[in-house]
Amino acid sequence: MMMSDKAGEYLVNIAKKAIEHYIETKEKLEVPEDYPIELDEKLGVFVTLNKNNMLRGCIGYAEPIEPAINATIDVAIAAAFNDPRFNAVTKDEYPILDLEVTVLTKPELIEVAHPNQYFDEIEIGTDGLIIQKGYSRGLLLPQVATENLFTVEEFLEHTCMKAGISADSWMDESCDVYKFQGQIFK
Repeated sequence: MMMSDKAGEYLVNIAKKAIEHYIETKEKLEVPEDYPIELDEKLGVFVTLNKNNMLRGCIGYAEPIEPAINATIDVAIAAAFNDPRFNAVTKDEYPILDLEVTVLTKPELIEVAHPNQYFDEIEIGTDGLIIQKGYSRGLLLPQVATENLFTVEEFLEHTCMKAGISADSWMDESCDVYKFQGQIFK
């Protein structure tokens, strides 16, 4: 799955407009009529907000449940106003935020006979991870491992911690590990 740069740039702009519109009206932006047709495809999408190179909000859909255009509007608003780790974005703060949209491939279960095989199956800088154990689920985008200089083991551990489970849970047979790729637009 490769999205055109034009469609990716469109998603970044629509995410910015969605946040700005919500700040001004407290209402969700309507989907414009003139968007690139490829954005009708159902895709997982994350919107990440950064302020002074520090995370300021990040929310998304891991699964392709909505057309990319709709998903981007939804998660842009959620990242700006509903990320439980941060206060809502303010009107004064909005202009200085850096925004990126990551479009995801469908998550694929990594099937291994032994946990050590994950080291051969996961590529840092290319793969993002989802780890699920029971009702606990954590996701880290591909860029998180690169930005933090994680090894594969550290990436697995941090994804477990994001799920709220012990860092070594990835070694447990009852734990499912999925990988996906992301295309990042800024």
